[in-house]
Amino acid sequence: MFQFGARWQRICDDAWMTVPDDRPLVEVDHHTADLPELPQRDRTIPAERWVEAPPELRALGADIGAPVVVYKRRIGGWLLWRAGPPNKGDSRYMALAAGDPGRQFTFRLYPDGSGTGEGPDGVVHTRFRAWKEALRDTPPP
Repeated sequence: MFQFGARWQRICDDAWMTVPDDRPLVEVDHHTADLPELPQRDRTIPAERWVEAPPELRALGADIGAPVVVYKRRIGGWLLWRAGPPNKGDSRYMALAAGDPGRQFTFRLYPDGSGTGEGPDGVVHTRFRAWKEALRDTPPP
């Protein structure tokens, strides 16, 4: 059963989950050790609430009209953040080494589904999945 336009959607018989864009932004600060491994289904952590967030992350979406930068998940030793919508719009992802936030890689997604970004393996990827696989396969030093 789906309830379009509602804050909560019934997606299976066992759980109620929020639609990602409807998840509330947290109002407490987080340190790197507090950032969860997996995506959060009940809340959104904005970059402004990450104490160690470098300026480059806070400004990730400034030039594409996406001022809110949100935490997505860890991939190995990398912290993945996004500015903009997950698809069908201008967005940019940034992966930062958890132990050295100055070590950063970005991937830009365009409204037509194309994208580009250098990964930690030194390769310029044109597929977001391949870029994330490079994060998985190339741990930070």
